[in-house]
Formats: sequence, C-alpha cells, structure tokens
Amino acid sequence: MEREVTGMRTVDIIKAKRDGRALSKDELRYFIGGFTKGEIPDYQVSALLMAVYFNGMNAEETAALTLAMADSGDRVDLSAIGGTKVDKHSTGGVGDKTTLVIAPIAAACGIKVAKMSGRGLGHTGGTIDKLESIPGLRTSIEREEFLDIVNRVGLCVIGQSGDLAPADKKLYALRDVTATVDSVPLIAASIMSKKIAAGSDRILLDVKTGSGSFMKTVEQAKALAEVMVSIGKHNNRRTMALITNMDAPLGNAVGNSLEVAEAVDTLKGKGPADLTEVCLLLASHMLYLADTGPMDRCEALAREALASGAALKCLIKMVEAQGGDPAYIEDTGKFAKAKYCRPVKATRSGYIVSTDTERCGVASALLGAGRAKKEDAIDYSAGILLQYKNGDYVKEGEPLALMFADKENLFDAAAFELANALKIGGEPPARAEILLGRVEG
Repeated sequence: MEREVTGMRTVDIIKAKRDGRALSKDELRYFIGGFTKGEIPDYQVSALLMAVYFNGMNAEETAALTLAMADSGDRVDLSAIGGTKVDKHSTGGVGDKTTLVIAPIAAACGIKVAKMSGRGLGHTGGTIDKLESIPGLRTSIEREEFLDIVNRVGLCVIGQSGDLAPADKKLYALRDVTATVDSVPLIAASIMSKKIAAGSDRILLDVKTGSGSFMKTVEQAKALAEVMVSIGKHNNRRTMALITNMDAPLGNAVGNSLEVAEAVDTLKGKGPADLTEVCLLLASHMLYLADTGPMDRCEALAREALASGAALKCLIKMVEAQGGDPAYIEDTGKFAKAKYCRPVKATRSGYIVSTDTERCGVASALLGAGRAKKEDAIDYSAGILLQYKNGDYVKEGEPLALMFADKENLFDAAAFELANALKIGGEPPARAEILLGRVEG
C-alpha cells in the first residue's frame, strides 16, 4: 500500500531520511497522521524508524516529530485551572516514588500539579500502580472532575488517557520489535509528545542515569536531556532537565504499597536520606520553574512545606478527593501485608560497594510487584525492603534485604537476583552525588 497526497509520497520520505536529509514539518505531520489512521503500513513505518536510528534527527525535525505525535490525539486544556501548572516526568527507575512526595510539596507551595502518570513495566515501577494500592483510589477520572480536584486541592494524579498521543503508543510497539528503541530523537519525542499533549505550562524532567536506568552513562543522559529541553523550547514550553543518579534504588522500598508507605514517611520527615534529598531537589526546581523566586528561596519553601506537615496534608486531600481511604496515609500500617517474608543474607562481611539497580527491580517484579506485559496483574503488597545501601558495612549472615510475596515459590528466583545485585567489598565506595547535571532551556 502506498499512501499519496498531492506532491507527497511515503516512499520519498523514507528515501530522504535514508539518504540523511532532514524531513520537513509537513512531511512528518503527513507521515504520523497517515500511520495513526492506519493509512501507512507497519513495514514502511519500520523502514523510517530504522533510517532515523542510523541517521538521527536535528533539533527542528525532532521538535516537529514531537508536535505531530502530540497532535495525533487529544490535547488536554488546563486553562480552567488557576495559577501556574508544572509537570514533572522521570525517565524511569527503581524505587522512584518521587511524584508522591514532590507533587504535594509543590501544591503546598501554591503550584498546580495536573499530572498524568503511567504504570510499571519490566524492572521499573509506575506511579499509577503505587496509587492504586491505596484502597478505593481512582486513577481514571473524567476531565471536569480532574480539573476541579486540581483547583481545589492543588494536585491530582491520574492515568494517561488512551487518546493522549496515540501515535506514540503505535510507534513504540514497532520500535520494540524492530530494535529501534534506543534512539535519542525517538525516545525524546515519545516522552515530550505526551508531556506537551498533557497541557502544563512548565515541564521538569528527571533524567535518570546509572545501573537502574535506560541511560547508563551521564553522557547518554545529558544527550537525551538536551534534546528534550530543545523540544520544549521549540514548542513554547519552559523546560528544564535534572540528571540524577540511579546507581542504587531510590530509598529502601521497592514495591507498590511499600513505596507509598516510604513516601508518607518522607512527607513526615522520617524518610531515607537519598529519597528526601532528591525530592527536595526536584520540588524546589518545580517552584523555580514556576517563577516562585530564586533557587535558595524555592529550596527554603520546599523544606518548610515538608517540615510543617503542609505537604502531607495535600497528599491526604488528594487521596480523599480521588476516592481513596485517607486512613491508609494517616497510618500506613493499615496496608495489607504479604503472606510471606524471607531475608537475603550477606555471605561475607564488608561494605556494599555497588548495587545493580536493574536486578533489584527485576527481583521485585519476580515477587509479584511488577509485570512483564501491560495486562499482567500485580500484587500490591509484594516487594523488597533494602536493609543496607551503597557504602554501608554489613556483617556476614545479616539480612541485606527482606523480600515480601504471597507465594513462597517466588522467592528463589528473586533471591538469586538480589544476591547478585548487591556487591560486598573490603573498602567503602566514594559517596555518590544525587545531582549529576542540569540542562536549562
């Protein structure tokens, strides 16, 4: 099948990119529109994806591709929400429950957070799965109610609409089976098309790097950050990216209700140091993006929202507004417990010198906390509580981590991953920095 309109043919667009030419805005809009409507077959789209993989895209091309993808479905109109709307996106990690902390901090400081989040897949967790571990909480909410909650409470977090950038869903399915996933322009367009369609005024990007992230090196993370910030600029969205460390799980908890409980502890001022640090960093930059003031004032406001309990109150109000039982936030001990718990013990004494974060995520998924396919069911109570982190000294026989599951036969495979993820050595490693870079538009 060959799609043609006056003066434009699909095969000519493929050939142009194959030969290294930059594609025009009209060519990209034609291609994305035809693919979304089913008028351009998969084999031609796959050919273009491979041409992009090998020849890349310049800044204007990538911005035009992103806009075409954003316009392939619904655009969320947030004009009915008063104040500045700031969105945050993380490129994925293990134990990343930051949205549950930073969105309430930002809301407590007067910023409006109208957020659409995703579910977990593979070794990374999803914010929507974490929220749905709270009994009664709805993440599928009609638009008018969504806008009303944001206006009343300051924040609302729901699942992504099926009509939000549908071209991205179709393109990702092809990228996944044509070995074109790890292309910076395609990754950037995938992320930013959904952010632009979601309608917020400002966008903060948390680009993870390290063993638990897709971008394994700081250089790779910076390259992706620069492209995404450029897309934001070309589409008139004030955008900033922070490059943060994912060489160890964030916090101690990996798993849905376990992570909600840890996020609540953090809002109470009792969370792990690394999680608290990165949440204050991200929240203060959200305030900065919203022109709240210079960075030192934004940092002070974020800390005060945490210390005063105002941020915790915002989370409780959001949970209640979305139909969840706030008693589970007030007392996280109410969450259902897994039937079984098993430790993974240290086989020698020494310091935790490194953590293969991806293997920790895989272990949690094997226990039932994650899914291999989007339609898989998950166990909200399953997961891992790390007892030691990088730099800590552990004695032989002490538990490195506690595993939780509802089925005993799940432990062996997960224990193998964890035992091989946590490396013990004779000398402590150098302290790892949380913030590894910043890219501003």
